[in-house]
Amino acid sequence: MSDQTDDRLAIRDLVENWAVWRDAGDWERFRGVWHDDGRMMATWFQGTADEFIKVSREGWDRGVSILHFLGGTSIDLSGSRAVAQTKMTISQRAPVHGVVCDVVCTGRFYDFLEKRRERWGIVLRQPIYEKDRIDPVEPSPGPSLDPQLLERFPVGYRHLAYLQVGLGYAVKPDMPGLTGPEVEGLYRRGAAWLAGGDLG
Repeated sequence: MSDQTDDRLAIRDLVENWAVWRDAGDWERFRGVWHDDGRMMATWFQGTADEFIKVSREGWDRGVSILHFLGGTSIDLSGSRAVAQTKMTISQRAPVHGVVCDVVCTGRFYDFLEKRRERWGIVLRQPIYEKDRIDPVEPSPGPSLDPQLLERFPVGYRHLAYLQVGLGYAVKPDMPGLTGPEVEGLYRRGAAWLAGGDLG
């Protein structure tokens, strides 16, 4: 196999390990998918990989239920750098106004990766949030949502944000969606990364 094929397989393996190890609470192995300067962006968290692991572990210990499911991956390679886009869903369960609900958000993980000392690792993960929905877990009427709070957030993750705000998280209101200036800016950053530029 070519070196490029080996690189693609290693990146795909890394992306899949991220989801399995994070959702299983395998924090030591999970740390291994990141480079030391890796950063994570999410609706409820923006910071270093180490900080993300810490708060994820704290949430795990409190019973916070966030799970990930992956689909296809597209990888753009340029030497020791890559951008991977992976179809995903994020599923979070929690009470909303006293009704236990599941929120399912569909989108893509947009990963900036680099090969250092023969090892691929994530430098930045920026999810793209495309659409979401909220459903009661039991077959009963769902909660009555506050439309003003719901509309504070983009359509791609407004139900996820609604649930997370209710749990006390400060949710970022301008994450990339399927279309719009935020995702266009992300694509430009990806192209610059592949061309050898800084993340900025």
